[in-house]
Amino acid sequence: MQDWRRNKLVFFVLLIPPTAWLVIFFTIPLAVVWVYSFGERGPLGQTLLAFSFANYARTMEWVNLYITLKSLWIATVTTAICLAMGFPLAMGVAFAPPRYKNLLLLLVILPFWTNLLIRTYAWIAVLRTNGYVNFFLEWVWSGLDWVFGGLLGEFQPLELLYNQGAVIVGLVYVNLPFMVLPLYATLEKLDKSYLEASLDLGASQWRTLFSVTVPLALPGIFTGGLLSFILALGSYLTPDLLGGTDSIMIGNLIAQQFGPARDWAFGSAISFILMYVTFICLWVKAVLAGREGAVNY
Repeated sequence: MQDWRRNKLVFFVLLIPPTAWLVIFFTIPLAVVWVYSFGERGPLGQTLLAFSFANYARTMEWVNLYITLKSLWIATVTTAICLAMGFPLAMGVAFAPPRYKNLLLLLVILPFWTNLLIRTYAWIAVLRTNGYVNFFLEWVWSGLDWVFGGLLGEFQPLELLYNQGAVIVGLVYVNLPFMVLPLYATLEKLDKSYLEASLDLGASQWRTLFSVTVPLALPGIFTGGLLSFILALGSYLTPDLLGGTDSIMIGNLIAQQFGPARDWAFGSAISFILMYVTFICLWVKAVLAGREGAVNY
């Protein structure tokens, strides 16, 4: 009897397609966190299962709301800088001679070959008080001080680390390839005859860029911007190592709840707030892509 039940269970498991197993594999942890988001923190730090929206209401408290808004602002600034830097870089790679394209793409993805923790510590060495940036500035200052006969005085190192500026620099460095690669994929398939026609009709280089190239590259801009924004919004390591007390982002707040605070219920609620924002961004992109497809049709 037991062998028959075991064989029946094995047969049932084999009937489940691999895609369903993948869905189950990714859904179970999210389902657990979702259930925890409605729970409560016990007196000893344990999670008590309940059905309450108190944790979601706590996210609207000013302290937590301020961190969320600040994270949105930092992610937006990071995305804008990535776009401003990534678009010319992607154009340079897409329009480069064929023999150089593979090398340029290799340089774009080269940072992925090194662990993020090591790359972040490298930025600490660059931006700290006695780091390479201040060393170079001190060298320039000393030269100018010698030229002006000592009127400039002693060089004061810049505070470049443990602030929001350092966090944005680190996030741009981390997320720039995620902006460049979608832009390159779009610009690579771009019909160059449109650019040539615009120039032949008398448009300047800048007019061709903003009136022809940028509109045709909008799918890559949306995709790269979405990737950069979502990754920057949920970042934990970069603000934790490069930021100060005023640079706590939503990822650090979540880590505090699952760590020292031992409030898994509230941490789960914040995690799903971040996930809801991600879903909204994906929905907006899908709507814009649908409208663009309808217009193109």
